[in-house]
Amino acid sequence: MSWSLRSPGELRERAGDVLLLHVAGPSAHQKRARIHGAPGPRWFGPERPVRAVHADASMYVGGLAALLLQSLHPLAMAAVAGHSGFQGDPWGRLQRTSTFLAVTTFGTADDATHAVERVRRVHAGISGTTSDGVPYRASDPHLLGWVHSVETECFLRAHLRYGRRPLDAAGQDGYVADMAEVARRLGVPRPPMTRAELTAAITAYRPELRATPESRATARFLISDPPLPAPARVPYAFLAAAAVELLPPWVRVLVGPPRPTRLLLPLARPGGHAITAAVRWAIPPVPLPGPAA
Repeated sequence: MSWSLRSPGELRERAGDVLLLHVAGPSAHQKRARIHGAPGPRWFGPERPVRAVHADASMYVGGLAALLLQSLHPLAMAAVAGHSGFQGDPWGRLQRTSTFLAVTTFGTADDATHAVERVRRVHAGISGTTSDGVPYRASDPHLLGWVHSVETECFLRAHLRYGRRPLDAAGQDGYVADMAEVARRLGVPRPPMTRAELTAAITAYRPELRATPESRATARFLISDPPLPAPARVPYAFLAAAAVELLPPWVRVLVGPPRPTRLLLPLARPGGHAITAAVRWAIPPVPLPGPAA
């Protein structure tokens, strides 16, 4: 049956299935059921800000913005380019990342602990040298701090711009503190605990950031050349524009988005609102039971 002959309910279910397949993998529904439905204490109770942010469709904009900003740190970019397989298997990397975020935010404390342990084992085996001859280790606390701070900043920025119910100032500080709980378990010794500390942390890394051939190639791949079917190209172009526009102007200069994306920037915010609304329509939120551990 073609999509044009489906009922609205069938269209919604089909669209949600396609999106979940790409973001969470073939076993998306089983993963979702376990993460949200398994009995047991959680790291974060239902009232915590991290649940509100990570359950919202704005994460799609924030996640892409985070990848673009993270790529500007040459050591982080070298680790991703050399070991993550993001261009050979971009959906696999996205699925692993989204599953980790979901498990640590909504899953049981035992499952969240196991997820962190798996990531730490992977990080322990990743090391190398950049094209400039600088050594790096994925387990380096300084590098982990950069990745963590960027994710927290971009998820929060996207939530404040595109979230259904944006957090107030106290909620923003609470979200940063929630994210710090996971960061410490991953090996970040002193993650930021408030929005002000998060801003200071990002600023402290700025002298280390620069555009490289690898970061520009990553930006082209993420913005212009993702492996998507033709019908998804137009909505993705608006998602990419929303992600680029979310970044501070000095970051946009370093990212160097392609001309079509720059031309879309005046429409980035209405486009971002339309995309996040479409995601909310396709994937209704899951009830979030479970007390904190």
